[in-house]
Amino acid sequence: MAKRVFIVTGEHSGDMHAAKVVEHLRDSGTDIEVEAIGGVALEAQGVKLFANHDRMSAVGLTPKIIIDHFMLGKKLVDYLENDYKPDLVLLIDYGAFNLNIAKFVHRAGIKVFYYIPPQVWASRKWRLNTIKKYVDKVLCIFPFEKQMYEDKGISTEYCGHPLVSQLPEKADRKEFFARHGFDPNKKLVSIFPGSRKFELHQLMNIFVESAKELQRRHPDLQFCISHAPNLKDEVYNKYLQDTQFKVIKGENQQLLSVSDSLILASGTVALEAAIYQTPMLIAYRGPWFFYLVYLLVRCIKRVSLPNIIADKEIVKEIIQAKATVHNIVTETESLLYNENHRSNHIADLGKIKSMLSDKISSEEVAKVIVKNL
Repeated sequence: MAKRVFIVTGEHSGDMHAAKVVEHLRDSGTDIEVEAIGGVALEAQGVKLFANHDRMSAVGLTPKIIIDHFMLGKKLVDYLENDYKPDLVLLIDYGAFNLNIAKFVHRAGIKVFYYIPPQVWASRKWRLNTIKKYVDKVLCIFPFEKQMYEDKGISTEYCGHPLVSQLPEKADRKEFFARHGFDPNKKLVSIFPGSRKFELHQLMNIFVESAKELQRRHPDLQFCISHAPNLKDEVYNKYLQDTQFKVIKGENQQLLSVSDSLILASGTVALEAAIYQTPMLIAYRGPWFFYLVYLLVRCIKRVSLPNIIADKEIVKEIIQAKATVHNIVTETESLLYNENHRSNHIADLGKIKSMLSDKISSEEVAKVIVKNL
């Protein structure tokens, strides 16, 4: 009889990582059935979806968001306990939702593994107590995490960071520019405003205005906006009515690798850019209430993964009130035209990949799952 695994993801990046794990599970030769909450990547693997990410891409504590998450969680737990009855539930990232799911699933006697666990080393260390109580095994992605979890008596496997093995090689710049109609004689600045509606609402206007100002000052620049594939076109289009900027959907890594500089919302995309050694800045802001709460619960002062891994500021972090057109334009100009700053920045980015393991993370996760089924 086939073993059953249920995977819970909450956003596009988790969906991508989950799909790789499923691919290796199927290659293992073990009879395993998989269902999930996921997106297009898991669907492409033929995984039956209990739900997609439509109601999970929002951030905040509005009544609608709370109710949507509560109802989805309740339906999921009922389904797992009474219908699907999996041998193991694999939680991927998305800490606030997944830690609550872990409580109910573990109490039902279902084995719970957590891949890409909450970054408790950055904020809310008290979550370690919840993880110890309700998660059977943590599959961590940073080498420094393993010791932290084991010091708390939590069973942990270090699987390596998924980006090291999953990130494709740099795209051919000449071919990419020709295919998308970019001028090969002009520098390309690319904007990644995030994959959540919340992030676009907070960041897109200021990113667009920054691009307009940069283009006014420097006619040798051209711009592109990355369109997260999980968001509909109309979500983006309302911010771009008065612009001629090109929008590219579903080619994030290629765009990261061929750009001359990047304007990024904080997130995993910064680590991807670091591995490609593409100069970047991080700009992020949110509602002031949530920012003040963040200041109270954070354990470290750095925001972006390259800076956290290196334990120093490699990437300029332009956060909250500092996220202005002036500051974004100034740092982008420095990354593009200050040769000393640019070369030092690229050299520092080159050290990030060497700090991470060369393990194929998704394959390691699959091996641990198969071993424990």
